[in-house]
This record gives sequence, structure tokens and C-alpha cells, in this order.
Amino acid sequence: MKKTSIILIVLFILGSSFNQRISVDTNAKLKAVFIYNFTKYIEWPKTYQEGYFVLGVVGETPLFSELTKMAQTKKIGTQSILVKKFSEIADIDKCHLLYITDDKSIEINAILKKTKSTSTLIITEQEGLVDKGAGINFVIRENKQKFEMNKRNIEIQKLKVSSNLEALAVTVK
Repeated sequence: MKKTSIILIVLFILGSSFNQRISVDTNAKLKAVFIYNFTKYIEWPKTYQEGYFVLGVVGETPLFSELTKMAQTKKIGTQSILVKKFSEIADIDKCHLLYITDDKSIEINAILKKTKSTSTLIITEQEGLVDKGAGINFVIRENKQKFEMNKRNIEIQKLKVSSNLEALAVTVK
């Protein structure tokens, strides 16, 4: 009887630790899919349509890992995807799209200043940031992942937005 109990306890512990290692952040996975689909509805200038399509992430988030996985199997048009993580604003260089995590959103003004002369789509995850310069902001509405958009902020970055993307946003400013 004791031997059976010990075996069951060991199996339980091994099974529990295995489940923790393979857990998936479904919210990050969902945001990665949204971001990939955003690129289908936004047009970058010709100079951005060669080389790698660069997705930048400012701050720590499981989304970085999901974007990296996506980059291994997907392309944006004919461009391979390169995902970069930026710990410091000073490190930010040319990106097609820059995702700012919630904890780094307090630095949005400095990030906007750094990306001012580029054609970078700024995506955030904190309520109200489309009013402060973000092009797209993730929000939760009716317990579902949605997004709001500031078309003017996107156009300032010399990007063209499809009306189809506008129709999918919960709010367009």
C-alpha cells in the first residue's frame, strides 16, 4: 500500500510540474494574432517594404515569446519577420511596429519623440493611450479582447490604414 501511495504522489508531482512548464499565455497568443492581422490592413512606405519586417517590444511581456514563435512560420507580405526587444528607449531603432507594455506606457512621450521621424505603428495596452499618441490600443470590452484606433496618429507616422481595419475597431478617433 505504501509503495502505491508513493508512486501516485511522485506521478502527481511530475504531472503538476509538467503542466506548469507547458502553460500558454492565451492573452499573449491572441494579441500576437491581432498584431499579425493589423499588418494586413496597414501600408508602410516603399522604403519599409524591403528587408525584415521588424516588430519591436518595449518592456517585459509574454507577447515577445509569442511574436518570436510567429516569426518562425509567418511573413508579412514578402518580408521575413524579425522581433526585437528593447529594454531602454535609447536602444529603439527602426521598427515597422512597436508594442509598448503596460509598465512602460508611462514613457510614451519619450518613445513617441524617439520614433517621430519613422513610420512606426505604435501599439499599447493601457486605456487612453490613443489620445496620447498611440495608433492602436488593446482594450477589454464585454470580457473580450478588442482594440481602439487613432487614425490620425497612424497617418502622422506616414502609414495608410484600410477602412476594413477601422470597421473592426471598437473606437476610431
